[in-house]
Amino acid sequence: MRETDKIPPAVLARLRALKALIMDVDGVLTDGGITIDDQGRESKTFHVRDGHGLKLLRRTGFQLALLTGRYSRVVELRAAELGIETVYQKALDKVAAYEEIRERFGLEDRQIAYLGDDLVDIPVMRRVGFAATVADGIEAMDQVAHWRTSRPGGRGAVRELCELILRTQGTWEQVTGRYFG
Repeated sequence: MRETDKIPPAVLARLRALKALIMDVDGVLTDGGITIDDQGRESKTFHVRDGHGLKLLRRTGFQLALLTGRYSRVVELRAAELGIETVYQKALDKVAAYEEIRERFGLEDRQIAYLGDDLVDIPVMRRVGFAATVADGIEAMDQVAHWRTSRPGGRGAVRELCELILRTQGTWEQVTGRYFG
């Protein structure tokens, strides 16, 4: 049995239509913790497998964006490292920022996935074609999410979603073939 055999047909259809992934940062790409040292410098921890999953997704032509309500130089650095050019920080109105991203990408709502973890993500999640939350996302996410990862934010949840998209769209073997020789 393939992993995708367990997914309801309506969810599979949503996954197959995707061409872009937009993610929140704190609680999604990180575990939600924010470390500030006594000099006021902020640090965050990112999981390397999440980053590799995003790079695999990009190899298929997927468009990626980060959308966060906070500002952090660390986010700019991580986005640059991953080749994510579309980064919206201090987005107090995430729906307005989402609309700009959608226009920039030239896509319809149904072609966009969003991965979030908290209340501020819900308005965008209601708009997109595929809404997902991390394993430790708040309970209210179950009202809007089409999928909840089995892994928590900052601990492989993004990678899990990337693999789900790649396998559903039939591109997993194409982007990982060089690893399996």
